[in-house]
Amino acid sequence: MQPQRTDPGGTVHATAPVAVRGHRVWTDGAFRPATVLVRDGLVDAVLPLDAPVEVPVVEVSAGRVLLPGLVDTHVHVNEPGRTEWEGFASATRAAALGGVTTIVDMPLNSVPPTTTVDALAVKRERAEGRVAVDVGFWGGAVPENLGALRPVWDAGVYGFKSFLAPSGVDEFGHLDADQLRRALAEIAAFDGVLIVHAEDPAHLADGGALGTGYGAFLASRPPAAEEDAIARVIDGVRATGARAHVLHLSDAGALPMLRAAKDEGLPITVETCPHYLTIDAESVPDGATEFKCCPPIREAGNQDALWAGLLDGTIDMVVTDHSPSTVDLKRGSGGDFGLAWGGIAGLQVGFRATWTEAARRGVPLERIVPAFTTGPAALVGVTDRAAIAPGAVAHLVEFDPDAEDTVHVEALEHRNPISAYDGRTLRGRVTRTWLHGAQVATADQGVTAVAGRLLRRA
Repeated sequence: MQPQRTDPGGTVHATAPVAVRGHRVWTDGAFRPATVLVRDGLVDAVLPLDAPVEVPVVEVSAGRVLLPGLVDTHVHVNEPGRTEWEGFASATRAAALGGVTTIVDMPLNSVPPTTTVDALAVKRERAEGRVAVDVGFWGGAVPENLGALRPVWDAGVYGFKSFLAPSGVDEFGHLDADQLRRALAEIAAFDGVLIVHAEDPAHLADGGALGTGYGAFLASRPPAAEEDAIARVIDGVRATGARAHVLHLSDAGALPMLRAAKDEGLPITVETCPHYLTIDAESVPDGATEFKCCPPIREAGNQDALWAGLLDGTIDMVVTDHSPSTVDLKRGSGGDFGLAWGGIAGLQVGFRATWTEAARRGVPLERIVPAFTTGPAALVGVTDRAAIAPGAVAHLVEFDPDAEDTVHVEALEHRNPISAYDGRTLRGRVTRTWLHGAQVATADQGVTAVAGRLLRRA
């Protein structure tokens, strides 16, 4: 069966044939020796390692593995409107150097948010010709556009983002219980998907100063906020038949109800993020607001349970929730966790961070690769990528799993030099990235070609 093709929404340029040969190529769910033959930007064949080919051959360096390009379905690009926070050029350069070859952009914090067909057109116009990886788009479900989601779906978004608590920006309102149910019913009618920031505002502290200690911030967004909101989503899915996806799960206490919902056959999926799997509340220093995100990074014991949920398949994917802002918004509050902007900038290093922690726990690379590839690809239906298989888009990544280096935020490609990963020593290194069969980035040279395409749901 050939993978479903994703409409690139633009001209497709053929690339020269090439064969990429390596002793550890990720194909059919395992690492094995193979030669990957690429023609016209697609994987033409996966051949034995020593198969003769009549095209140029690129050898994967000794000790390195060949992965399919990673897919990140949770990225805040923020352009237009808040391009000083991030933009298509900077975000996609960071993605390419992190081995991420496809991103799906969130409908906020850009202005206008992607809640109408016109706003989607504005965003696509700003991105055209400036992206170093392939980019798709989420729509937004807000109180003002309920009843009018189908035209945005038909314009090619992959689904609709919603908040059940205040989003942090006035132009993207949150849904109350009745509006959530209405959104799910509307989306079920055209078999879309609602992706949900699931925190119940009834459990959240009022905004305002909390001080420089992380504990007060953590207490202000307790596990009950996630658990009650997720229970409401599950009930809504059961009542409407809609597909729903729980974003950035940080509370492992919600895993049993999610597992039960899946066992019941409900169409619900869940993601977590590298920062929840690799950073714990006990290690966050006072005033270190670069670690603030919502929902929050929780304690080490909770992190252990999240890893268990990932390894047993309850958690379907790991995506970064790359949500950067200016340094002033993150640090201008004098280290007060209540006043700083919440969001972790980790698009370029999220896979490496997760692999570092996986290796520390004795989890092999094979166990986490699907969470960064086929898991998020399945969420948005881009089954033409995230695998090294005949007919797939030839997005490839050479990765050195044994390399180690320290993250220096000034050397990262995202726009503002602040990140919770700054100063952390990480294992693994993305050494080369291919997009549609052409090499577009190396660790030594950086991004060497801006060749990304804008995607729309087929």
